[in-house]
Amino acid sequence: MLAAIFDMDGVLINSYRAHFESWREVYKELGSDYSEEAFAADFGRTSGDILRRTLSGDLTDERIRQLDDRKESLYRDIIRRDFPAMDGASELINALADDGFRLAIGSSGPPENIALSLEMIPGGERISAVVTRADVTRGKPDPQVFQIAAERLGVPPSRCAVFEDAVHGIEAANRAGMTSIALTGTMSHDEFNDADLVVDSLRELSPQRIRELLGN
Repeated sequence: MLAAIFDMDGVLINSYRAHFESWREVYKELGSDYSEEAFAADFGRTSGDILRRTLSGDLTDERIRQLDDRKESLYRDIIRRDFPAMDGASELINALADDGFRLAIGSSGPPENIALSLEMIPGGERISAVVTRADVTRGKPDPQVFQIAAERLGVPPSRCAVFEDAVHGIEAANRAGMTSIALTGTMSHDEFNDADLVVDSLRELSPQRIRELLGN
């Protein structure tokens, strides 16, 4: 049995713009501005890190949770109106499922975001295991999220391929003993030197190609 474990943001959903717009609206409600340049510099940081870095005054953990919840609610409103599926995502999910792969999500996103995205992606119902930030105590590059996904699928790590768009995600996959596949997105091939395979589009992938990477 083989498995494919997908990160969500930047892999199955092209969520960059929706995340930026939702952050910008939160800052607007606070009477502040948040530029795309600032967002690009903050990309990959936690909400708490972003808020503490950009807002003056002491922020309690409770206030950060409130602002984070507001931001994620706005994000879901945006993707409900115009869902930005990654090109080739649905086709790859269905091709892998038809070929007998077990499928999972391994994401640091909130469970509500992941659930909505899976509802919106044609074929999302074929993904049988979901791991979100609510399920882990350690974030990427720690391998915990992918280890839990493999356990829930009942597939050993050496038989799992992980699809990621971030260097920390690739490191997590490698540390889990899994095959790592990087999708470049806004990054270059050179930044993914540790990945087993780097592609510019999900359409470059097929079940056969992934089987070959897994040595099957």
